[in-house]
Amino acid sequence: MQRLRSALLAGLVFAAAAIVLHDSAGRSADAQTAAPASQTILHAARVSASDLEVGGELAGLPAGSTRYITREDLLVLPQVSYRVTGDVNFGGPTQVSGVTLEELANRLGAVPNADLVVAVCDDAYRANYPRAYIAAHRPLLVLEIDGKPPSGWPKSADGGDMGPYMISHPKFTPSFRVLAHTDEAQIPWGVIRLEFRDEKEVFGAIAPRGADANGAAVQAGYRIAQQNCFHCHNMGSEGGQKSGLSWQVLATWASGSPDFFAAYVRDPKSKNARAQMPGHPNYDDATVRALIAYFGTFSSATTAEKP
Repeated sequence: MQRLRSALLAGLVFAAAAIVLHDSAGRSADAQTAAPASQTILHAARVSASDLEVGGELAGLPAGSTRYITREDLLVLPQVSYRVTGDVNFGGPTQVSGVTLEELANRLGAVPNADLVVAVCDDAYRANYPRAYIAAHRPLLVLEIDGKPPSGWPKSADGGDMGPYMISHPKFTPSFRVLAHTDEAQIPWGVIRLEFRDEKEVFGAIAPRGADANGAAVQAGYRIAQQNCFHCHNMGSEGGQKSGLSWQVLATWASGSPDFFAAYVRDPKSKNARAQMPGHPNYDDATVRALIAYFGTFSSATTAEKP
């Protein structure tokens, strides 16, 4: 009888242990699924000046959280290397290596609906990488140029540092054209932050408004503005803030002073000697009219002072 009681107790203990092990394994698997960011080291605070900021929609973290990944941790991720040609940031063919944006999205735990990577630069310029762009052009977060860290990188056109990070492509072939605007290589330097965002949310901030929103010219202007104007001009918290001129200012110019707007788009320095925006002399009348039609959907009674 004693042996029977002992056997029963041993069986119960074994069963309980099996349940605990099963539960522990299940919770461990769930944790790995819910927090793929654990595959790399994301710090809650900056470790060094060269850390890359990471934000947006990351699994297991509150929306809008900021984390940091060190250069050393980036260097242990799967690296690709190639000789790039045609990148205007370099004087000629240049060997670059680093981590693809697609790999970073996977390794840092971007949630499924985070289908847009936003690169934020130290001068408030922003470059946007929708999923279609990433698939077509394979953009790379550059960690080394000709085998050298940022301290050994070439200088920018204005003599500044191009680090701590920049983005390039193995080869860029335009994948679309809208009127006179051709798909442009998104190759920013001075990148300090990557955000993994919902494309509909980000571009929704500048979606055309009103009764004419679906017009052909308006939609063409919208497509151009997404890839061009949104680098330096903001709509609220979305978009770049390098220029200091908001979407509403552009809308006011387009509606109230279309000739001024057209001249500014084609040759900014003709209207403001201090303008840093590159001109677009190739934009023909139809392209400029499309931009005017698009920005006109945001017009209001608000006036804006010309620069």
